[in-house]
Amino acid sequence: MAVITRITTQQKNQDRFNLYLDYGKGEEYAFSVDSDVLIKFDLKKGLDIDELSIMEIQYQDDIRKAYNLAVHYLARRMRSEKEIKDYLAKKDVEEPIINEVLHKLTNQKYTNDKDFALAFVRTQVNTTDKGPDLIKQELKEKGIAEELIFMALTEFTHELQIEKAVKLSQKFFNKPSKESQKIQKQKLEQMLVRKGYPIGIIQIAAEGVQNNVQEDEEFAAIQYQGEKTHKKFSQYSGFEYEQKMKQALYRKGFSIELIDQYLAHINRGN
Repeated sequence: MAVITRITTQQKNQDRFNLYLDYGKGEEYAFSVDSDVLIKFDLKKGLDIDELSIMEIQYQDDIRKAYNLAVHYLARRMRSEKEIKDYLAKKDVEEPIINEVLHKLTNQKYTNDKDFALAFVRTQVNTTDKGPDLIKQELKEKGIAEELIFMALTEFTHELQIEKAVKLSQKFFNKPSKESQKIQKQKLEQMLVRKGYPIGIIQIAAEGVQNNVQEDEEFAAIQYQGEKTHKKFSQYSGFEYEQKMKQALYRKGFSIELIDQYLAHINRGN
């Protein structure tokens, strides 16, 4: 049994208080508590407390400190329960205390994975060019349950996915390129996959935009690639030269018809 001999306010944190106890051998500093814990246990000078009470007071204070950390973390933006749990674990908070904090935050409606998932999807759709597959993966990493992810992604409609994928495709094809339409399409599809768009959406977007690519752009591309390829095979002539040129340009994504047209063009030039 001990008696509280003095309670002082910490200089650097006015919400925390230092407790001094006397176990019968004179006053000594014991521990500090949050103002809420001080009030909850009605701690005051002259109060007798035993070891069990001290353990409970310190446990509740640990919960309060972890709770304050979580609230500060939540002040920046909404968080999933897993994000809060991982954050507190990195701060060396023990699991039973983390669970108490999460329970308290849920009851106070400071955290709700359903609301978080909906808000996350809306933010990603409105502010990024990510596709649904990438958003789904990010929600999984944040610990959101499968059924909540499915529910939240209904916000990202099929029509909206096509719209965003088409805009990305248009932007991609608007960039100057010296590659064949086939190679450009492959790179576009790879880019859209990385951004998280499903194959069906990618095919619709890529086909729709590629149809607008002008024939003269494709011929300009084969001219550029042809000149580079010619330097590689300039030591050859006749049939062997044409075969090597055709093989190389075909691998670069140009059609046989366009390759023949290009080779006829340069032969006329010679």
